[in-house]
Amino acid sequence: MKQKISITVNKKTLTEIDGLVDNVFIRNRSHAIEHLIESSLGHNKVAVILAGGSPDAIKISNSEYRPTAKIHNSTVVETAIKKLRTAGFKSIYVVAQDLILTKIFEILKDGTSYGVKINYIEEKDAEGSASSLKLLKGKISSKFLVVYSDIIFDQINLDEIWNDHLKQNYIATLMLTTSSTPSEKGTVKVEGSKILEFTQKPKKSDVYLVFSPIFVADPEIFNYDGDSLEYDIFPTLADKSLLQGHISSEKEIHIHSESDKSKVH
Repeated sequence: MKQKISITVNKKTLTEIDGLVDNVFIRNRSHAIEHLIESSLGHNKVAVILAGGSPDAIKISNSEYRPTAKIHNSTVVETAIKKLRTAGFKSIYVVAQDLILTKIFEILKDGTSYGVKINYIEEKDAEGSASSLKLLKGKISSKFLVVYSDIIFDQINLDEIWNDHLKQNYIATLMLTTSSTPSEKGTVKVEGSKILEFTQKPKKSDVYLVFSPIFVADPEIFNYDGDSLEYDIFPTLADKSLLQGHISSEKEIHIHSESDKSKVH
């Protein structure tokens, strides 16, 4: 049951609140305020862990895969779940092929012991990161956070990128960091926070600002064509001025090999 209240808000804040109204997901000012309060309190905060792709492609050794790799006393996916829970994300979807889902379920079960609810979504074919994400169409109706399954991101402030996205009218907000090897990542050209251009793994680049595999998105992202987020969806959103960046001074650590595991202290 909803109750009518009266509040006083300064003009700048009210303008930012009105900026959330898109007449699709946020219908009016009252809905925008309610959405912000629920997000702040941790209600309905949804996160997605993308672990799609062929199991052979994400294998580290005969017994370990990137998300299930053991580092000290915890696996990569456990570290991610704990970080997400600390940031208030209590509803979590894991997308992966059957073998990887089984391995992850053996570790996390339904998430109860971690204080979260985990939903497992099976990917039948490895068609690309966007195709993996689109398996959630119809299952998620609010803004959501996405993290890739092969990273350690303990030091990254998820609240900041989440709040940045809530304040603006973009389809997606990408975490950005600097890299000395931009040709191995997705590079971006920005103006303020707006991403003007997204190029995945350019052969040559003098741009050192790159996509860190964490982003916040609106459900509208499911409606864009393409199998790959990096090659299809993000460049399209940038062209339409629907993509923004959040620059972080902290960086994630990718876990792709045994030597990568040794980098985590």
